[in-house]
Amino acid sequence: MGETRLQREILGRQRDLRRAVAAELRRVLATEHVSLRALGAAIGVDPSHLSRVLAGDHAISHDALVAVATGLGYDVSVRLFESTGPRVRDRIQVRMDEALLDALSPRWAPRLEVAVYRPVRGVIDVVLQDRETADLVAGESHSALSAVEQQIRWAGQKADALDSARGWPWTEVPCTPRVSSLLILRSCAANHALVATLPLTFRAAYPEATDAAVTALRGSRTPWPGSAIVWVLVDGARTRLLDGVPRAARGSFDRRSAA
Repeated sequence: MGETRLQREILGRQRDLRRAVAAELRRVLATEHVSLRALGAAIGVDPSHLSRVLAGDHAISHDALVAVATGLGYDVSVRLFESTGPRVRDRIQVRMDEALLDALSPRWAPRLEVAVYRPVRGVIDVVLQDRETADLVAGESHSALSAVEQQIRWAGQKADALDSARGWPWTEVPCTPRVSSLLILRSCAANHALVATLPLTFRAAYPEATDAAVTALRGSRTPWPGSAIVWVLVDGARTRLLDGVPRAARGSFDRRSAA
């Protein structure tokens, strides 16, 4: 491990976590006035191992950490916080992004994997900027959707944080760019059913017509309508941006568009 940038970052974060856990354990031991020998004997953990953990040299297993905390009269809580977004992408999603880029008019300047830092930290899959108006479209690609409301909220928060991205505002035009959201969905039965089942939720987050958004992405003169959903068909080696909403996904979501 350590050959790629991601692997090197993982090693660094593992080291930082070991040190943070060690500092927390030293704090609790000092507060409770408990020796490593007495603690190890009580919970059945080798004191020499605990010593290496406290030095930040060795990681402590979850089971051993629970034993230490219980022996000291403390609880343990583990939670994962959103940081920079997923670094491991599924191959379908990568192909979807490629299909979007392939369909774009030259009017759009695309940026991939745009990191934002405040008030939230995360990575936006693709950001498109209109070269003429400087307006921005923050796109999120999903081959499969789960926790819909949470994903929509997270996408909106990252779009709102675009002004914290490096190099912002990416243009010399003296104006505040309009920012809207784009949801790029794989055209498949599961996503069709989900969008058709929750039409009000999706319409509230992405109110503009799919066909209008696709026309603006492909053309040089059509104004960008605002936040919308577009669909990508992945069929074997064939991947393409659809003209509108797939028939199976329409329901009552968007009567104005059709693939």
